[in-house]
Amino acid sequence: QEQLVESGGGLVQAGGSLRLSCAASGITFKFKSVAWYRQAPGKQREMVAGISGGGLRTYADSVKGRFTISREDVKNTVYLQMNSLKSEDTAVYYCNVPQTGGDWYTVRYYWGQGTQVTVSS
Repeated sequence: QEQLVESGGGLVQAGGSLRLSCAASGITFKFKSVAWYRQAPGKQREMVAGISGGGLRTYADSVKGRFTISREDVKNTVYLQMNSLKSEDTAVYYCNVPQTGGDWYTVRYYWGQGTQVTVSS
């Protein structure tokens, strides 16, 4: 069974930090790019951070300098460290694997449940 499970979200004050985890079963992250996405109420899903199989990182302008994506392939897990959180970061956060040769928004697997991040101001 192919499954993506996000965890680590919660309620935090503006300026605080959270670390999200993306664990996979029936899927290997090795040699694949993995990305974090978020969806706020009434808005479309957007990519916020990606990491290639070789460890190269890409960030949306809105989070660059505040978020860090990393991977631990032996644990088949990808992380998102979020610092200096703002109220506009409030969203449900998801992870997925972009299709080879596509852009960040065409993904290979069904979306998981996501993890809720709420930032109070």
